Amino acid sequence: MTKSDLADRVAQLTRITKAEAHAAVDAMLEAIQEALAQGERVQLIGFGSFEVRSRAARTGRNPRTGEPITIQASNLPVFRPGRALKDAIQAP
Repeated sequence: MTKSDLADRVAQLTRITKAEAHAAVDAMLEAIQEALAQGERVQLIGFGSFEVRSRAARTGRNPRTGEPITIQASNLPVFRPGRALKDAIQAP
């Protein structure tokens, strides 16, 4: 499912125009991105939570030459599914 498909489904479920649904989906994604950029956790009860985790600098290996290289520290967005989402996708 693409972002456009998601917005179309939101329009269908809420009976709003496709343009309004696309704007709502874009606004929600932007709000989540802004919150994560500020280091906040975004929790959607029943769905899951988004947070930023720091990854420390570490030593890796160049797969071509085998020589050690330094991998820089980074911040990564992480999604943790909620119980309701886990239960909804379990096989019968």
